[in-house]
Amino acid sequence: MAKKSDATDGIKLVIVESPTKAKTIRKFLGRDYVVESCMGHIRDLPQSAKDIPEKVKKEKWAQLGVNVDKNFEPLYCVPKDKTKVVKNLKDKLEEASELYLATDEDREGESISWHLLEVLKPKVPTKRMVFHEITKDAIQKALKDTREIDFNLVRAQEARRVLDRLVGYTISPLLWKKVAYGLSAGRVQSVAVRLIVERELERVRFKKSSYWGVLAELSKDGVSFESRLQQYKNQRVATGKDFDGLTGQLTAGKDVLVLDEKTAGKLSMDLKSGNWQVTDVEEKPTFRKPAPPFITSTLQQESNRKLGLSSRETMQVAQKLYEQGFITYMRTDSTFLSNEAITASRDCIESKYGKEYLTPQPRNYAAKKVKGAQEAHEAIRPAGNQFMDPDETGLTGTQFRLYDLIWKRTIASQMVDARQKQVSAKITVGDALFGASGMTIEFPGFLRAYVEGSDDPEADLAEREVRLPALKVKDGVKCAKLDPTSHETKPPARYTEASLVQTMEKEGIGRPSTYASVIGTIIDRGYVRKNGTALVPTFTAMIVSKLLSQYLSQYVDLGFTSEMEQSLDNIADGELDWESYLASVYKGPKGLRAMVDNQGDKIDPNEARTMTLEGMDKYKFHVGRYGAYVTTQRDGEDVSASLPDNESPADITPEIAEKLIDQKINGADSLGNDPETDLPVYVLNGRYGPYVQLGDVTPEDDKPKRASLPPGTQPEQVDLAMALSLLQLPKTLGTHPGTGKDIKAGLGRFGPFVVHDGDYRSIPKGESIFNITFEKAMEMLAQPKKGRGRAAPLKELGAHPDSGDAIQVFNGPYGPYIKCGKVNASLPEGATPDTVTLEQAVALINEKGPAKGKGKAKGKAKAAPKAKAAKADGEKPAAKKPALKKAANAKEKAEALGVKKVVTRKSKK
Repeated sequence: MAKKSDATDGIKLVIVESPTKAKTIRKFLGRDYVVESCMGHIRDLPQSAKDIPEKVKKEKWAQLGVNVDKNFEPLYCVPKDKTKVVKNLKDKLEEASELYLATDEDREGESISWHLLEVLKPKVPTKRMVFHEITKDAIQKALKDTREIDFNLVRAQEARRVLDRLVGYTISPLLWKKVAYGLSAGRVQSVAVRLIVERELERVRFKKSSYWGVLAELSKDGVSFESRLQQYKNQRVATGKDFDGLTGQLTAGKDVLVLDEKTAGKLSMDLKSGNWQVTDVEEKPTFRKPAPPFITSTLQQESNRKLGLSSRETMQVAQKLYEQGFITYMRTDSTFLSNEAITASRDCIESKYGKEYLTPQPRNYAAKKVKGAQEAHEAIRPAGNQFMDPDETGLTGTQFRLYDLIWKRTIASQMVDARQKQVSAKITVGDALFGASGMTIEFPGFLRAYVEGSDDPEADLAEREVRLPALKVKDGVKCAKLDPTSHETKPPARYTEASLVQTMEKEGIGRPSTYASVIGTIIDRGYVRKNGTALVPTFTAMIVSKLLSQYLSQYVDLGFTSEMEQSLDNIADGELDWESYLASVYKGPKGLRAMVDNQGDKIDPNEARTMTLEGMDKYKFHVGRYGAYVTTQRDGEDVSASLPDNESPADITPEIAEKLIDQKINGADSLGNDPETDLPVYVLNGRYGPYVQLGDVTPEDDKPKRASLPPGTQPEQVDLAMALSLLQLPKTLGTHPGTGKDIKAGLGRFGPFVVHDGDYRSIPKGESIFNITFEKAMEMLAQPKKGRGRAAPLKELGAHPDSGDAIQVFNGPYGPYIKCGKVNASLPEGATPDTVTLEQAVALINEKGPAKGKGKAKGKAKAAPKAKAAKADGEKPAAKKPALKKAANAKEKAEALGVKKVVTRKSKK
């Protein structure tokens, strides 16, 4: 390359992580700058044997990807899908006079910049450019205030990456040998699983208690209010908190009155006609302060509570908002707001709500210091020195909802306290004392803009305004209604994503920027499933957590994992040598390598795959190659049955286990016979839940027709007519008049639906799939799709000249795009939904071509995609699952699928 005489000649190359970020930054730079994306990391540790260079393939450490005997030197490789990216960057660099590395200012971003430096080997001046928001002012300022790469941050990230690889690649093979192929362990993921499993075990041990109360509906001056019995004959009436969850009995030392149904009913009858009088009234003013602005963890928690987004979805949407210039950087542990942010917030408050909602002085939030806090940036807030009102952003769907949440939380943080008044009253009747409480909002303050969510429904109810009438001592009140009320104590609530993130942050487990990937990993790998918002551990999670807690306890210990995070922080601060630290963790007689080697010989695979549950002493639970199953003894012999994947460890009972085993041994009674085929029809429980089946599994027919039950339908609710209707799905409702193609109704993973030419619509709740008509289906298909991140088209451009399909502009999670039939295309550079033309859209659609997969032979199986390796945590080396031998008959096929034996079920005569 010819040496440039002047460093100021030629273009200046700016490299960022993503195309969206590059597109936004280009708007703020002149023609002298070229902004390119490196698409994240351009090199990494090898993900499979194919990535390992030939010259080191025979080395013992090659599969690990880290030379543990040579200063833990990582083996970095450029993945095949990044070779074109690297070539493009090198080509652009050839023409550049300066290089700006503009990746995010955190450990991950610093590491990406360092890898770029190592691979590109620039011969021109190179500068590290950092910013926390993508606005014109921020970008211009970042160009002037460049710095060098912070190698302490690089080393901390490298140590984290190597540490995760060492833990994942050392412990995972142990799980394959002792439990099942394909399982994985991880430095943070295994601790997260343990937390969820321990909560489930608390629910298993929990003993339910029943108690009764008395609820009065009282009134004064025409205002009704509720009051509950608190004392009777000077003895306090028991509530849920008085019972021990492990015994179901009253906590030792509690002197309370436990009402039963008979006593509560008698009190209700005796007291109603008594003289009800107010004996005490207490009023207390209270003040409620706003929550600080969002940090990474609190954003994940609130978006889970308020928007129903997973941590992974939250971070994906926030990333797009950041890259488009709407919010500041979304990976931060700091609640600090800059002066320009405070000024922008106060301007919004004054113009939107009025001066009375503005604090006399700005609220200053010090940088929040939590265990393992990452680099302190500003809080997550709307970008710029003037906050764009959510309604003026042009955002739609999930992006709008998340921006709106961030905007409101930021604004509320600078508003005045809410002023409330709490009122409590005591009311007597005979020997009974009733209590009533109310809360009124005297001045809403920050509540005008934002109300923080809660994981506790009872706490949410307590925050609602409850008005009592004006009460004074000796006032009489009327009793309109008096009822006994039944109560049961509740087991500890399962973790939600929000409460798990909260616990992990509190304990210093992992870092907020990786919580999304950790939770996503434990769900993807079958350790946890979601039931609504609750995180429910599978039996696999229970087994793996038991094994690790018993044999490798420190690697699922909260304190040990938190200390690891602190050590990585010390490396980032330059206070700890990363090689020495890794050696202390991995090597030596107490190191990870020796511990796994020593403990491996002590673990009996049969014992490792087996567990028991408290209260179910007759049963053992196992995890095998094909999932979980339960065993017990009948007539001195072991019998077993597969457990449905949706069966929760804490919810399984002896009755459920007996039913599954009985069905496995004796077969199920049929509901009746199909009038067309005369085959019996059954309701059965399988690994994926209850289903109906036509006929028996026989050597001639090892795959009889089956259909899942609709969501919420219990097996005992299914009769022969419903079963036959389900077995007919999907059913054709008619032919679409516009296309001549069938419209069908069916039942899928997400519930009942209608479909036409690949266009699906969910059948709304309240509508039966069995009664859906052709006309109703046509009406549903005519409506725009609904769902998370989906909306009506932003613009209709017209019909495609060749296919006749409508060409529309939609707003998606990655910005506006054009849709024509099954083909999607991003808007061209510089185009907006308002400016794009039909001609441009047709050219883009034609360039994209038909949707992938169209026209493929129906019988050809689609190749399984390669599994992506988890970058943040939970790595495991690639494991090839042993292929099943070809089954020679129905019995072998059934056994290969995890069925213990082929049975012929009993048909009703």
